[in-house]
Amino acid sequence: MSCFSCTQNARRDLPLRERIAVDEHWRVVHAFDTGVAGWLILVPRRHVLSIAELTDAEAAALGTWQVRLSRALHEVTGCEKTYVAQFSEAEGFAHVHFHVVPRAADLPDPARGPGIFGLLRPAPGLVVPAERIDEVSAALSALLR
Repeated sequence: MSCFSCTQNARRDLPLRERIAVDEHWRVVHAFDTGVAGWLILVPRRHVLSIAELTDAEAAALGTWQVRLSRALHEVTGCEKTYVAQFSEAEGFAHVHFHVVPRAADLPDPARGPGIFGLLRPAPGLVVPAERIDEVSAALSALLR
């Protein structure tokens, strides 16, 4: 089975939205097909199928990244808080990855908490335009340098 994250990690021609920030252990990506500008994915740079497989160095960096991304999302999007989730269950996406999602103050109640995942792969008219994703990605990248 093909691993989407490993395929992307191996590429050297990724657009900024696919490499908002990168260190030796992690790559920060803007999600595709989302209804939330700033929906980030934190992806290990090596193939990992379970959180238990993370090295101590990867685990230490993970906590730092989650806080840094939350702060950057607050600054760029004005979100009230961020959600962090990890499932890695979809076919082709078993590679561990963490969703770091900005939660706006005015987000409707049905989309709060786990309901936020209703905004991942939403109806076509609700998908954040590529131009907005690029704008948010650039602002986040500048903050995370």
